[in-house]
Amino acid sequence: MTMNTSNLTLLTDLYELTMMQGFFETKANEKVIFDVFYRTNPEGAAYAITAGLAQVIDYINNLHFEAKDIEYLRSLNLFHEDFLNYLKNFRFTGDIYAIPEGTVVFPKEPLLKIIAPIMEAQIIETAILNIINHQSLICTKAARVVYAAGGGVMEFGLRRAQGPDAGIYGARAAVIGGCVGTSNVLAGQMFDIPVKGTHAHSWVMSFKTEIEAFRTYANMYPDNCILLVDTYDTLKSGVPHAIQVFDELKAKGIQPKLYGIRLDSGDLAYLSKKARKMLDDAGHKDAIISASSDLDEYLIDSLHSQGAQITSWGVGTNLITSKNCPAFGGVYKLAAVSDKSGAFVPKIKVSENIEKVTNPGDKTVFRLYDKETGKVKADLIALADEVYNADETLMIFDPTATWKKTWLDGGTYTIRELLVPVFLNGKCVYESPSVMDIRDYCIQELNTLWDESRRLVNPQEVYVDLSKTLWELKNSLLDHVHSFENR
Repeated sequence: MTMNTSNLTLLTDLYELTMMQGFFETKANEKVIFDVFYRTNPEGAAYAITAGLAQVIDYINNLHFEAKDIEYLRSLNLFHEDFLNYLKNFRFTGDIYAIPEGTVVFPKEPLLKIIAPIMEAQIIETAILNIINHQSLICTKAARVVYAAGGGVMEFGLRRAQGPDAGIYGARAAVIGGCVGTSNVLAGQMFDIPVKGTHAHSWVMSFKTEIEAFRTYANMYPDNCILLVDTYDTLKSGVPHAIQVFDELKAKGIQPKLYGIRLDSGDLAYLSKKARKMLDDAGHKDAIISASSDLDEYLIDSLHSQGAQITSWGVGTNLITSKNCPAFGGVYKLAAVSDKSGAFVPKIKVSENIEKVTNPGDKTVFRLYDKETGKVKADLIALADEVYNADETLMIFDPTATWKKTWLDGGTYTIRELLVPVFLNGKCVYESPSVMDIRDYCIQELNTLWDESRRLVNPQEVYVDLSKTLWELKNSLLDHVHSFENR
């Protein structure tokens, strides 16, 4: 189940529509290629994970202008009647290729490639970036948090998300990134993902005594009995009362499927170690200790180094907002324009900032895996008509050096093309997996990274390069631009 996106057609920047009208009047049938990519990894990471493709598909499938949309555009006094009449029957008719959700990706690689009439390609820019940037950001953050925790992370961020959609789709992305579930019930319903939660301090405070609150909760939910123990005094009151309730359940012959305590404040390392000993001494060695309280990957890693005895983690604010890096930075750039014969002419954006110089032409991405370990050795951005296989020797040119050549023996590598067709001639040809299946795939993807590239501090960057053909094309276009400027 996905949210109805039929009302998202006007989820765009005004200049997309004014440019669209300009194209309608000057070059309506001109086909173009746009790439969606990002320039730098989220802060602290050596990789990202692409997410949001299912919502892009839903958006494209529902893309049309309703009467109220056209009337609103008419009221702006910017658009001509012939253009507004054209919008009445507007539909996307182009092609979209994408790297599947849950895939580990790196800077400059096309996450999506759009091949379509220029009007159609232009109008979808803003919405696609909105969807892909948000979910890829949260998914990447979740993967790092889960890696630091060693698993067992629950997404608890709905109340701190920047609005309902951010909470819903952020939860989806977090589960793809490795979270075991979410507190967000609507996200659970929409995407068929596990929903999880315990109780609040208000539950304990609403009863006359803490022990009464715990008993009542345990009687209601004996198979999922996680008790919040820090309302009054964690070690003197909360944990002893939780142990008493667990003892009472066992005395009744009830063995909960899941039971334990949650810590939400104080020194989590110290309290978890003390609580673990108290639980173990009382015969509850299988009781879990869950922790929340403004956690992120760095704090979780620190708690591990201090010997914290925490079994599961509830991560909210810092995950759902990606607090240390609140924007993904994906962009949507023109790569080629068709000529009168229908052939694509490569285009390049030039900048004094080398990071903003684009890669021209119709491209694809190849990934090279070490056959022995299955780990990623390098990625190759190439022109779409280039063909590589494991029996060839690849010559890769390093754009950070002057014609530095790196020879890779193709016989020791497995090569995979990452971009797959999603829309062809306006028809969706791709079936999105379930969120939980994407999560499983994402776990496999993350395991193809070397540990050195997953570490939280100063990770090793993964080598991404251009094919010889693309490198030469890029340099020829740069030479042409520079010679034109020097006339």
